[in-house]
Amino acid sequence: MKKNIIELLEKLYPEEKSIRVEVPQEKNYGDYACNLAFVMAKKLKKNPTEVAKDIATKIIAGKPEFLEKVEAKAGFVNFHLKSDHLQQQILKIIDLKDKYGQNNSGQNQKIQVEFVSANPTGPLTIGNARGGVIGDVLASVLTNSGYRVCREYYFNDAGGQIDVLGHSVLKDDLAEYKGDYIDKLNLENQEKDYRQAGIKAAQKIILQIKKTCTDLGINFDVWFAEGKDLREKDKVIFIINWLKKKNLSYEKDGAIWFKSKQFGDDKDRVLIKKDQNPTYFAVDCAYHYNKFMERKFERVIDVWGADHHGDMKRVEGFVKALGFADKFKIILHQFVQIVKDKKPVRMSKRSGNYILVDEVLKEVGLDVLRFFMLQYSANAHLNFDLKLAKERSKKNPVFYIQYAHARINSIIAKSKIENLEFKSTNLNLKLLKNKEEINLIKKLIQYPDIVLQTSQDFQVQRLPICAIELADTFHNFYEKCQVISNNNEETKARLALVTACQIVLKNCLELMGISAPRKM
Repeated sequence: MKKNIIELLEKLYPEEKSIRVEVPQEKNYGDYACNLAFVMAKKLKKNPTEVAKDIATKIIAGKPEFLEKVEAKAGFVNFHLKSDHLQQQILKIIDLKDKYGQNNSGQNQKIQVEFVSANPTGPLTIGNARGGVIGDVLASVLTNSGYRVCREYYFNDAGGQIDVLGHSVLKDDLAEYKGDYIDKLNLENQEKDYRQAGIKAAQKIILQIKKTCTDLGINFDVWFAEGKDLREKDKVIFIINWLKKKNLSYEKDGAIWFKSKQFGDDKDRVLIKKDQNPTYFAVDCAYHYNKFMERKFERVIDVWGADHHGDMKRVEGFVKALGFADKFKIILHQFVQIVKDKKPVRMSKRSGNYILVDEVLKEVGLDVLRFFMLQYSANAHLNFDLKLAKERSKKNPVFYIQYAHARINSIIAKSKIENLEFKSTNLNLKLLKNKEEINLIKKLIQYPDIVLQTSQDFQVQRLPICAIELADTFHNFYEKCQVISNNNEETKARLALVTACQIVLKNCLELMGISAPRKM
């Protein structure tokens, strides 16, 4: 519905490129509100209240069939939807079923989402899981929005860290990584050469990582290896030569540098060190050249942990040098802290003090883990409360949402109305006029807008918020409105409403990779 209002405004004001329509927190401000008057007031040098009245007058003159009222308040333009138009949306939801919420804003563009990409020097920790779930759900949202999505995991299976892993396996003086997983690799008696030990250890760890990703509900389309796919194909050498030809590099103090200051970085960055070995940044350049120039992705999204914050500017600078700055996005997610018995657990992979994804999955299950990882914005730190995660009560938002879905299924089963077809000819949807019924419909129709907006700004935390609010609105409706009664016409109308609610809840849960149980 928000899309309809935006289209209406864009038709009236095609020159305005920053039209924003939101659902106001205060219900007396309408179903949707727009800040366009504030934007236009600056240009027109008028009072926003006056401009808002002009906008409202123009909209009313067009007599849009879905709007009951348009008014100007405190500089905002507020939109009130017609009840009969809202009621008819129920049939649209039921008709579209699992396609409700989909859109074609991506227009079949080829987009890559690269995420997790943890080094194969140890098993996946709970910190890695956050980037995994965020990336996976974002990929699903983009698929639902008409993009051709490639989910990709990038293995840094070469370079100094693999040597360090080998020393750790052999437990010599250069060992850095600690933990039971090193002993479980069973390589210390098979290999005496640290490099071969590191390579073989990484191969075993990669197999573990792949299994954990599957257990986490993530299915990657591409597993891209630094060693096999870049270094062995001389892609790093190629990129160094390419930068030299483009006059984007120079030699200094025996090293080769990229002119990253030219592209917004605070200093130039080393590509080839004095010992003639490439830096990780040089390999990143080769990798991103491969993404844009060789595999021809039209857009690329990298999901990184906050510990890679220092790498952002240099990689963004290189992509800018390629000419794809506006097609590239890095999403940084902050750290996850497990809270056990009200105390945070300190984690470090090198020291061997960490909590594995597999351990948490066994304790709380896939649905809860994924939901908790999505609840907050990526740039906010996440405290993962194990006690709350294991609760089976309405305190646990996952249980609360899934219970709403199961309750609807139980209502439909109890109705004993077999093969009920919801059509305008056999339904009197005008009977749905109670405040709780209208509020539930309004919440249902917000779902497509949430999917669309998330595909544009990548804020996936909107989905769990949407699911919680929808479950809350449904439970409130159920407490106030008896679905099955002696009034057959009212029963049918309310069954149609709860069926639509079940569809939207299921679609939202499935987009997050979370099950929608029929019984609990």
